Amino acid sequence: MELYRFGDTKIMMQKFDWEKLQNGSDIRGVALEGVADETVNLTPEIAQILGQAFVTWLSDKLGKNYSEITISLGRDSRLSGPSLLSAVTEGITLSGSQVYDFGIASTPAMFISTITPELSCDGAIMLTASHLPFNRNGLKFFTKEGGLNKGDISDILSLAQKNNFSEEQEKGSIKNHDFITIYSQQLVKKVRESVKHPEHFDTPLQGLKIIVDAGNGAGGFYAEKVLKPLGAETSGSQFLEPDGTFPNHIPNPENEKAMQSICQAVIDNKADFGIIFDTDVDRGAAVDSFGKQLNRNRLIALISAIVLKEHPGSTIVTDSITSEGLTTFIEKELKGVHHRFKRGYKNVINEAIRLNKEGQESWLAIETSGHGAMKENYFLDDGAYLVTQLLIELAKCKQQGKTLTDLITNLEEPQESKEFRLNIKTENFKDYGNQVIEKLKEFAKDQDNWHLVPNNYEGVRISSQAVDENGWLLLRLSLHDPVIPINIESNISGGVQKIATRLLQFLENFEALDLSTFNPPG
Repeated sequence: MELYRFGDTKIMMQKFDWEKLQNGSDIRGVALEGVADETVNLTPEIAQILGQAFVTWLSDKLGKNYSEITISLGRDSRLSGPSLLSAVTEGITLSGSQVYDFGIASTPAMFISTITPELSCDGAIMLTASHLPFNRNGLKFFTKEGGLNKGDISDILSLAQKNNFSEEQEKGSIKNHDFITIYSQQLVKKVRESVKHPEHFDTPLQGLKIIVDAGNGAGGFYAEKVLKPLGAETSGSQFLEPDGTFPNHIPNPENEKAMQSICQAVIDNKADFGIIFDTDVDRGAAVDSFGKQLNRNRLIALISAIVLKEHPGSTIVTDSITSEGLTTFIEKELKGVHHRFKRGYKNVINEAIRLNKEGQESWLAIETSGHGAMKENYFLDDGAYLVTQLLIELAKCKQQGKTLTDLITNLEEPQESKEFRLNIKTENFKDYGNQVIEKLKEFAKDQDNWHLVPNNYEGVRISSQAVDENGWLLLRLSLHDPVIPINIESNISGGVQKIATRLLQFLENFEALDLSTFNPPG
């Protein structure tokens, strides 16, 4: 169902709910029919207006005429991608600005196009909805300063709602460009120069079998354009071809089926290493030669070990749900500083940037979801760059007769962990959720062996020293949805059940909380 046609009046467009398209620092919407109760609200018509709005926003920000502006466009493998990209292109060129069409690309590559001298794009747009279902799509915006923030997106949507754009007499030009190859060559160069292999400089991954699972998203290029030029054997790589129906599994390193698939592929192919990306390659995870996952706390520990060898004492910024064992590993084993902050990759990245400005050195900002950003790489959350850092260390370890996972041998991992998500059945869910948080703080103070964790930036984090619990819980409010996520970890068998059972006594006092999913294991 189309919302509006190009000929409809501006007044009708102004009545469209533009704010509903905002998802933090991105724009996301329903682009295709096919899912019950999900009405299409990201049509080509809307996409064209968003393209015009971005040109106007850039013109105001940079003090440039529309005709002087160049914007690069890319997309992931979603079925709605071609039509939406075409519509955004139309909006930009109607304004008289120039377009580089990259076709299928990665989100990190789009930012890199703004700082690559040969192109020097004023802005970039990636059409993606990350790991969301096939019917969704969205837009991520970049300038030379990085990804846009929440306030910038609000401004662009405000311009779109006004829909007061002038169309130039001469349309802007469109040039197709294979930028993903240039981006890949930068990664290849990084590996060669970092490893400095004494015998085969150009092929430092020679003798290693490394397989890639792109989940039919945009990350299939990594096997052909990065690993093969570096000498790696890539047979056994899977789901490299873009397919917006995602027929094999969701392209998401946090998805259990996806991780099981790459783990089994490593085992079946007797590979030395496995790599998995999300749809638009801003997140990544890995698998060791035994088919064991290197994601979440293990991924953070591994990249922290690499970073802190080069930058001793640096602060590692993570999101709020990382384990106590990770803190111990970073601070006791690696002699770094662990700064646990709020969920949301932009929150984590912006916090690391803030710390650096204030004189506290931070070289890594990373979420447990796999969003990892490094200071040396413009604090860009780039799954391919993160994985490339692991490959550099993998090659160095091979020369030394060691394994990559030797770096995290002393990481203490919880015996049990579980996440619960409670729906809030009230309209003012944020106020209600914050009320639950404040009440839990009071409840925790009266509980034996429960202690509020200090310097906590999100929700309530409680440490339990009870013999039969020996763990922690974090209760917080979702960033965008009427949901309270609860993470519980324990270092002993049955500990999660004990903590959850005690917490349930508290939660039962709140009628607007849907406790149907809160079933303590046992």
